[in-house]
Amino acid sequence: MVYPLPAVLVSCGDSPENYNLITVAWTGTLCTNPPMCYISVRPERHSYDLIRKNMEFVINLTTEDLAYATDWCGVRSGRDYHKFEEMKLTPGPARMVKAPIVEESPLCIECRVKEIISLGSHDLFLADVLNVKADEKYLDPETGKWSLEASNPLVYLHGGYYKLGEKIGKFGWSVEKKKKI
Repeated sequence: MVYPLPAVLVSCGDSPENYNLITVAWTGTLCTNPPMCYISVRPERHSYDLIRKNMEFVINLTTEDLAYATDWCGVRSGRDYHKFEEMKLTPGPARMVKAPIVEESPLCIECRVKEIISLGSHDLFLADVLNVKADEKYLDPETGKWSLEASNPLVYLHGGYYKLGEKIGKFGWSVEKKKKI
């Protein structure tokens, strides 16, 4: 069991009439250059057919404020509900794909499917990252870097949603040379 995982809202569809959201925790980065990521979706899900037909989707990171909508979109089907309307979320135009972004999301990753791999209960949509839209309020004024921790990301841990805790280190801190005084 590899946890925690990001709890994301994946948006799909190619027109407002068929826009949909699905909550996904089986997602992640696969490659830096070229930038690639993946989502795993059960074939019986309504969003599966939309993603397979259009071969694109948007991974919208979620926050503590989006926790209720994230859970709701994961237990309701887009066959029966218009999830954007029900959760009062705003579908916005993506730059590179027809699927919408979620305007309330702090970070939206536009993806085009490169390959679909049948794994068993889920199919993996391996995708190229085409564009990333970041909410500027999470840009560090000193470095210009995007601050993920400032957005209060939502994570999924074996049936529960959690916010992140205190930072205890940074990449490479265990091998850093001590500065001489």
